[in-house]
Amino acid sequence: MRVIFLKKLVIIGAGGFAREVAWLVEDINAVKKEWELLGFIDENPVNHGKALNGYPVLGDFGFFVNRQFDEPVYTVCAVGSPYAKINLVKKAAECGLQFTNLIHPSVKMSRYVELGTGNIICAGNIITVNVSLSNHIIVNLNCTIGHDVIIQDYVTILPGANISGNVKIKNGCDIGTNVSIIQGINIGEWSIIGAGAVVVRDVPPYCTAVGVPAKPIKFHKIEA
Repeated sequence: MRVIFLKKLVIIGAGGFAREVAWLVEDINAVKKEWELLGFIDENPVNHGKALNGYPVLGDFGFFVNRQFDEPVYTVCAVGSPYAKINLVKKAAECGLQFTNLIHPSVKMSRYVELGTGNIICAGNIITVNVSLSNHIIVNLNCTIGHDVIIQDYVTILPGANISGNVKIKNGCDIGTNVSIIQGINIGEWSIIGAGAVVVRDVPPYCTAVGVPAKPIKFHKIEA
């Protein structure tokens, strides 16, 4: 009998999206057994010792101190806030965790997509051609990403976003539910695009933009 060796995985975070990512892992395994999900890592001690949909909250990153594993332990950061992600990813790297990509089996993605690592691409997404996705990006449910789009590190894209061709989304942006971005737009780093916005002109960095058409309503500074 052939023995199947599964790769060990922990999910960073213990919120609603982390539970959705656990479901994503189950769907991957239903097609091809790949992952042994050990559980969740969470910084909030209130969650430690809980079980979420059958998987334990193992503790914080201290769980890995003085623990030896025979093979690498992989991880993704299932926390929506880009600013929170950057700090949690740093802690995971310090613990020696290895980052991986989790891509739902239903995703339609051409072979001309460049992927970094630590990315989570949820069910129902369509990613076309000559797209570049860097590292630690979340693409939530049912988004479309057109040709020649560039998305930099730590970006979160919420459900139903439609991103047209030749768009560039810079580091740390948060793209809200059902946002539409027309072709050729640049979104400046660490900007937030509010739910339902239609982006028809470039968005400067460090701002929140909302509305149809989207306009900046405030500016902020993030020390990342």
